[in-house]
Amino acid sequence: MRLYHLALTLPLLPIFCSTTEPSITQASEGRPFNVHDLVSLDRASQPALSPDGSHIAFVLRTTDLEANQGRTDLWLMRSDGTDLRRLTTNPASDTGPQWIDNRTVAFLSTRSDSQQIWAIDIDGGEARPVSHLPVDLDNLRVSPDGRLLGFSAQVYPDCDDLACTAKRDEEKKKVKATGELYDSLFVRHWDTWSDGKRNHLFVLPLAGGDPVDLMKKLDADCPTKPWGGIEDYDFSPDGSRVAFSMKKPMGSAEAWSTNEDIWLVPTDGSAAPQDITEKNEARDSQPVFSPDGKTIAYLAMQQPGYESDRYRIVLHDMASGENKIITEAWDRSPSSLSFSRRGDTLWVTADNFGQVSIFNVDLPSGKPKLVIKQGTNESPMDADRGLVFLRDSFTSPADFWLASTTGGNEKRLTELNRDRLKGVGFGGAEQFTFTGAKGDTVYAYLVKPVNFDPSKRYPLAFLIHGGPEGSFGNHFHYRWNPETYAGAGYAAVMVDFHGSTGYGQAFTEAIRDDWGGAPYEDLMKGLDAALKRYPWIDGDRACALGASYGAYMINWIAGNTDRFTCLVTHDGNLDERMAYFDTEELWFPEWEHRGTPWDNPDGYMKQNPINLVKNWKTPMLVVHGGRDYRVVDTQGLSVFTALQRKGIPSRLLYFPDENHWVVKPANSILWHDTVNAWLDQWLRPGEKK
Repeated sequence: MRLYHLALTLPLLPIFCSTTEPSITQASEGRPFNVHDLVSLDRASQPALSPDGSHIAFVLRTTDLEANQGRTDLWLMRSDGTDLRRLTTNPASDTGPQWIDNRTVAFLSTRSDSQQIWAIDIDGGEARPVSHLPVDLDNLRVSPDGRLLGFSAQVYPDCDDLACTAKRDEEKKKVKATGELYDSLFVRHWDTWSDGKRNHLFVLPLAGGDPVDLMKKLDADCPTKPWGGIEDYDFSPDGSRVAFSMKKPMGSAEAWSTNEDIWLVPTDGSAAPQDITEKNEARDSQPVFSPDGKTIAYLAMQQPGYESDRYRIVLHDMASGENKIITEAWDRSPSSLSFSRRGDTLWVTADNFGQVSIFNVDLPSGKPKLVIKQGTNESPMDADRGLVFLRDSFTSPADFWLASTTGGNEKRLTELNRDRLKGVGFGGAEQFTFTGAKGDTVYAYLVKPVNFDPSKRYPLAFLIHGGPEGSFGNHFHYRWNPETYAGAGYAAVMVDFHGSTGYGQAFTEAIRDDWGGAPYEDLMKGLDAALKRYPWIDGDRACALGASYGAYMINWIAGNTDRFTCLVTHDGNLDERMAYFDTEELWFPEWEHRGTPWDNPDGYMKQNPINLVKNWKTPMLVVHGGRDYRVVDTQGLSVFTALQRKGIPSRLLYFPDENHWVVKPANSILWHDTVNAWLDQWLRPGEKK
């Protein structure tokens, strides 16, 4: 689906909170929420539970607007939310906490010349370096027995050790010629040009010794970076083996294949990795060992070339080698999984009717039970006090919550941004349904303007999500947050059209070969339903906004209707045919449009926005990033060229240093200010704010 070293003033101290309904999770009156609030919020992530389940270490990101960057520190709390405190303080980036034992946390830090592994005792003392290797390390894991450190590193595959990679990097810096020669795809990926390196997995004995390259014995080169993340490998309980997911070495075919497999390798490097899912030609990912080491659970798709196929949970029996699907009858696609402490169930998160819910899946029956429904929930941890997890929603950034492992008794543990959001008002959100394309029930959300007055009529920001296999769900987004529009005095409506996730796989797959059909019909019917249900929305003052696929849809809307007063298109395709030749992950357009442009030209042309440019008349703001290699910047420049040549009021906001997203704080502020000014210009001309 369409995925530091700096100085900083210290953030406000996060607050422990025992109330079940803290004020910042509710719609409230007050100073309207805005982009400056958005970029300044502290962001919790990467929680790690201690082996005994008593403590949680996590990353807290703060923002230094002066330096125009974020920085990260480690924080610690007991699993009941008490004793919350900062664990590391350094003008560097500390990330990826992993427990060596119940009192010691290993982590990655840039406090030296490169990103290395450090450790700190939670009872006091200074952080100390653990690794002194000549390249940057990433994706840290500690084996359950505490003996081994796992990490990934970018290396030249023909090098025998990390020193060779470091030496070659230094030699390349001395070469005056800048040309690069390529023999296969990927030439570039996401926002980075390929440099000949591969992402390999290593293990390093904590007691000392040389790192072992677990991928060195493969018959061919490993895939180009990025290889994956920490979720894509796991140690066996005794530390003797590692299971990891990786594409088969396949040269250029890597760019049009989704065939990732699960591999098993001894941690001493004595044997080459063994492919344990070779028979499945679709994606296998996220392997996790059971506590007794007898089983590997993982997620598997069944349709080759389709990145949004439904994930099934599969159990691999270590003794027999059998792989058994256990959730074929469950019409949800898990996004993460982990074993319970007893090993008899799996904790699973999945999109679910506009939420990201937590389920408990029984083993071996595969029967799922909904445990936590509302909000966007992630990182469920089977702690000593119950189930601890991170939750965010439309009106609250991520905080830790505690609940019974069987569901219910939900209790909020932290208010990490209580002081920052004191006196800030959010718009109330509610979900509604309507009958969309094909006679199907379609779900949508409305977010009311902050300080809503039912006697007034409000202009509309109509937001269209990307993916297209995604969801505009109950989530506190840091780029497309509907509360920023609510804070600016707009109603926000988001429709989960055909193609969206969380409503069953048939609904998701309905968008294939129909990008401008059923989804467009859903959006127009959803707009009609919102105007009928909420008569205080002024349908004559509506602007449609979208990014990625959402921006494709904006370009498609421009040629099909003039019911919107203005449009905003961010990183979207104008010409689907040429976009195929410009992008990097070729499996995506080949699935969505049923083949290549030369084998199925009609699939790329029948709902191609470029065909209807002759109909364009609506004012449009165009935004694009120069480092977006998924949807290249020439697509956005082409949109702006057409608008200008046709004499349609238009503006272009171009970020040479951003990729498919806009993430730098100053750029985010500029983005929001520019977009809101565009809405104000066309929806509230002459109105003083």
